[in-house]
Amino acid sequence: MVAIDIPVQRAQVENLYVEAMLLADEAHAAFAAQRDLGDLGGGALMQIGLACESLKTTTRLMHIIAWLLHRRAMFAGDPGAGPHDSAARIGAPLAADWDICAGFQTPVRRIIAASERLFDRIAAIEAGWASPPTAAPVHALLAQLEARL
Repeated sequence: MVAIDIPVQRAQVENLYVEAMLLADEAHAAFAAQRDLGDLGGGALMQIGLACESLKTTTRLMHIIAWLLHRRAMFAGDPGAGPHDSAARIGAPLAADWDICAGFQTPVRRIIAASERLFDRIAAIEAGWASPPTAAPVHALLAQLEARL
């Protein structure tokens, strides 16, 4: 990690943390409202589907928040938070079953989709931070010039 990247990464983590916490609050409210209204058109099977997708979405958001909190701890220099800890990896995505989600209200479907997009963004950021920085094209040209001299 290049020292100049740390403030940018810290800002990314803070912004994503706020976004994840807001989405978690929205998810809680939307799933509770969908359950309370009881207007799922598939009866008990749709209620079970709602419960499963609620758990998947909550788990997805918990993984995101845990990853962000771990990154915050790493930036703060917490000796218990290292880059090789299990919490330092976002892991594999837990995909929603969109055949079941099609029967949910629009706000619930939007939140499920938003949680999947946020997870994908975190995974892409993690992959980008883990890959070694690529040399700028100008550095490659300078190396070629140095080799000729």
